[in-house]
Amino acid sequence: MENFYDVIIIGGGPAGMTAGIYAQRAGMKCVMIEKAAVGGQVAITQSIANYPGFSEIDGFELSQKMFEQATNLGMETIYGEVTNINLKDEIKSVTVNSQTINAYAIILCMGATSKGLGVENEFKYIGKGVSYCAVCDGNFFKNKTVAVVGGGNTALGDIIYLSNICQKIVHIHRRKVFRAQDVEIQNYENIIKNHPEKIEQKLGYTVEKLLGEGKITGVQIKNTESGELENINVDAVFVAVGRVPQTDFLDGQIELLDNYIKTNNKMETNVKGVFAGGDIVYKNLRQIATAISDGAIAGTSASEYVKNIKKQHN
Repeated sequence: MENFYDVIIIGGGPAGMTAGIYAQRAGMKCVMIEKAAVGGQVAITQSIANYPGFSEIDGFELSQKMFEQATNLGMETIYGEVTNINLKDEIKSVTVNSQTINAYAIILCMGATSKGLGVENEFKYIGKGVSYCAVCDGNFFKNKTVAVVGGGNTALGDIIYLSNICQKIVHIHRRKVFRAQDVEIQNYENIIKNHPEKIEQKLGYTVEKLLGEGKITGVQIKNTESGELENINVDAVFVAVGRVPQTDFLDGQIELLDNYIKTNNKMETNVKGVFAGGDIVYKNLRQIATAISDGAIAGTSASEYVKNIKKQHN
């Protein structure tokens, strides 16, 4: 059958690429679909220091190593956005770039996208001072004053990264405590200790309004205790308030839990022949290491599933 594969992998992050490596090694014919660039969030992470085997490695470099390994094993890659997916039949189908491809098994690894602030004109100012990626856009604001919103690993990591580029960073977080790992908090506190002029903390504040005329010129923030409003002049706002799983296009075909895909210990979903891994899966910890674990299990489980299907047909 034309455009037929054993396994289709949707999403080219660490989970998807690892699934491809394990499925190819199991003798499967695999294709990975990625709508942007391989690596996902990892590829735009400047420095990774918690991935086993590397005391520190650039995220783009790590992503390329994974991709090269999967490609060298024979995995194909299609760049494009999935516009339709049918999971109900034994032969699954996916439409991408106006062509339909088919497979016995599908592995969903679409990851998650950045969550917005939910304030007026937020999307109007994307590319004009609003950014969801400090590594991508930080250099546009060299020696400028910027705001970073959030209190997790990404927000604190962004502040550490931007402290080497920007003149001043206003850190806005709705709480006075952080959700980040201890090592990230320690690195953040070291920046404040060694360069107190770099960071202005606005903890216990929320962003109420983006200020600007054609581009960002400031933000209006509100004290969560007093309700007092304050305007702060900044040249950019870097948003790091969490991520949202990319499950909307599944159209209810897969069982979800809090919008994340529910899987068992074999990374199987509630639909036969459909597996999932990475940040799109419901779990406690979302890290590169856990995404790779998911991918390895999903790639192996999908391969076993396909082999059983083929035995039944012979």
